[in-house]
Amino acid sequence: MSTTDHPLIDSYLAAVEREAASLPEDRRRELLTDLREHIAVGGTDDENRIREVLARLGEPRTVANTALAEEGMPEEPADPEGRRAGRFRVRLVMLLLTLAGALTLLNEVIGLIALLTGLALLWNAREWGPRRKALATATGAALPVLLSLAAAFLSEADRTGTGYLAAALAAALLVPVPGTVVLYRAVRV
Repeated sequence: MSTTDHPLIDSYLAAVEREAASLPEDRRRELLTDLREHIAVGGTDDENRIREVLARLGEPRTVANTALAEEGMPEEPADPEGRRAGRFRVRLVMLLLTLAGALTLLNEVIGLIALLTGLALLWNAREWGPRRKALATATGAALPVLLSLAAAFLSEADRTGTGYLAAALAAALLVPVPGTVVLYRAVRV
């Protein structure tokens, strides 16, 4: 176990990573590594000490804004309206990716629109890094794609059987869940 393994530290670093999402990936990793080292040097022997070290580092938004300024990038506005819109967008992405498969069962066009909208919002969001986006894309798109292939290759009778519909509905609701959980844990809206 690392000297920086603690829920408070994990939460702080995740918040910094989220706030610094617009930094280039290598710079963001460097920032997080530097913070881990600083935390380890500051002491992680008890929770009060960890809280002191994190307080000295500053709020995650401030740390991220400082790093953004060093890179010559604009700081993130401390705009409550923007944050509210961001939280709405995050929830919308998770909802669309989760329901795209079930909507595909009802109507392929509606399911495809939900999937494409969710993916467009996901890949334009700054709340998640590329790995989380790729996982959410894979789990969100897997079932609508499979259902569309089934529609192309299975007869109407095969696709309307109770067993097929029950399995497809269960999969439509369960397959996207891991990707959605990863997205949710990263932002905790």
